[in-house]
Parts: sequence; C-alpha cells; structure tokens
Amino acid sequence: MVVRLLELFLACAEDSSVKLIILKGKGRAFCAGGDVSAAAHDINQGNWKAAANYFRKEFTMNYVVATHSKPQVSILNGIVMGGGAGASIHGRFRVATENSLFAMPETALGLFPDIGASYFLSRLPGFFGEYVGLAGARLDGAEMLACGLATHFVHSEKLPLLEEALVKADSSDPAVISSTIDEFSLTPNLKKNSACHRLNIINKCFSRRTIEEIIMALEREAADRKDDWLSSTIQSLKKASPTSLKISLRSIREGRLQGIGKCLVREFRMVSHVSRGEVSKDFVEGCRAILLDKDRNPKWNPSNIESISDEMVDLYFSKVNDDDWEDLKLPARSNFPSYAIAKL
Repeated sequence: MVVRLLELFLACAEDSSVKLIILKGKGRAFCAGGDVSAAAHDINQGNWKAAANYFRKEFTMNYVVATHSKPQVSILNGIVMGGGAGASIHGRFRVATENSLFAMPETALGLFPDIGASYFLSRLPGFFGEYVGLAGARLDGAEMLACGLATHFVHSEKLPLLEEALVKADSSDPAVISSTIDEFSLTPNLKKNSACHRLNIINKCFSRRTIEEIIMALEREAADRKDDWLSSTIQSLKKASPTSLKISLRSIREGRLQGIGKCLVREFRMVSHVSRGEVSKDFVEGCRAILLDKDRNPKWNPSNIESISDEMVDLYFSKVNDDDWEDLKLPARSNFPSYAIAKL
C-alpha cells in the first residue's frame, strides 16, 4: 500500500489534469496501523533490514506527501492511528469528523512516534505534542481541530457532498479549497473532560527536561487534586516502554528545530536502531504483548527509566554502524510549496 501510494502521489505531481488529491479510508477506519506487526515478524525472523527497509519506503512517501505540489484534502473519518497518519496529517487540509479518533500509540509498543510525527507533534500548541506522543493520548475530532491536527471539522453525513463540491470546484487554489470545505464545516464543542481544557497543566508538566521530571511533576499535581485525567496519564507513561519514552521525548524536542526532511532522516536512524535491537528489544516485545498474544503485559528491558543512560539514548540518534546500510535519502523536490514549511 505504501509503495502504491508513493507511485500515485508522484504521478499526480506530474499530471497537469490533477488539481487536488482527496485521501480517505475505506471502511470504518481511516487507518489503524497494522504495519508494525509485519515489521516485528521480519525482526523475529532475523531480518531487521527487511523491517527497516519498509520504514525507508514509508518515510519517503511521508516526505513526498509533506512537500507535494498539489493540495491534499485528507478526510479522517474513523480511527487515525500510526502509519496512516503519515499519509494524511502532512497534507494541506485535514478534515476530522465526529467519528475521528487519533493516536500515536507507539510508546506502548516499544517504538516511538515516527512517520514525521516529531515534526507535527512538536508544532502543536505549547507542549501538547509531548503529551500526545509520550502518553499515546487518544483525541477525538473536536480535539484534533482544537490542537491543529485537523484544519476542519465536518459531520460524516456531509462528506459525500463535500467531495462532490471539491470535485466540482476543480481548483488547486488553497483559498478556493478552504472556502469550499468551510461551507460544510462547523466548530464542535470540546467534551468537559477534554485534555484541551488542561493546556496549563500539560505545559507545566510536559515542558520538563526529562521523562523522570515529567512524571514527578504529574505526580505532584495528582497529590494536590483528584483528577482522573492525571491518574490515567501517569498510568499510561508508567506502562509504556521506558526506552521508548526516552527516545521519543528527545525526538520531539529535536523536531521543534528541524524541517520535515531532517525529522524523517533522524527518525529513520532511530527506527533502524529499534529494528536492530542492540540497546533494547522492546519493539518486538510490545508487538507480542499488544498485537499478537494480546496479554497486554509486556516485559520491558530495561525495565525502568533510571536504567537507561544518555549513551544508550545517543545510540538511537547515531548513524547505523553497518557497511551495507545507508541513511534515508530523500528525493529532490522542485516544487516545494510554501505551506509545507510552516504548517500546523
């Protein structure tokens, strides 16, 4: 699917009759991952390079989407988790609905928010991206709109009419496309218990320098008040892979200062090291516990945050020490659109 999408995006860029790209899911979800279990299978078979080469293709596709010369309308009706977010969130227009449910749950799988997530998560308001990426927080359509992951919110029953109007408009002008979507859009109310109402506390806790300090800050807040959101956030962090938390925080922080291309090149180094499993084999263990055996009881190794040194974290960000292995080489982009530089 990744290879086919890449072919289609490249073909659309060269085809003057294509004015815009509409991307939507088939069925009840927009995307629900599924790629990670195949990668874990390759690693278990002793072929880490096959797993990492899948990510090489995927990250190339993510970059082509983010730098595409034609505007893209991603219709995010249903579940939006993991890999499919990379084919959609990097698009210019992102339409959420009442059925949308977004998450990057990678830290619970022994991975990290990839597909360029260190770029778009780091550009959410304040430190909301750290919260979403580290805790694997689930956001509904209203929250996606509020934090900037979505640009519009449209009720699902109006989606066929929206598509019809976009096709009829037959335009590559972002202003025309935006006003067309606006005709069907509304601003939904956030639920009372939404994390978007807790930006102050999120910024206070998730702005800390280390994972240990973030958890301590959350625990201090929890000691002062009874709040189910605080306790569930702490629980999510404590259940996640300690190695994943460490590398994910650093990745999002570095992403704040990097363009999408540099983020993807760095994330590819990280996922190559994850696939090799020199420091930790948490990715394979997380896939076993969550996706395969489904006992939801992963045995992380290292088992606690304090056991993970800065040198261990540094390795994930270094060039892979293998003569037959290359960094991610991104395709040259001649029509780099201005909006791709400062989205979200």
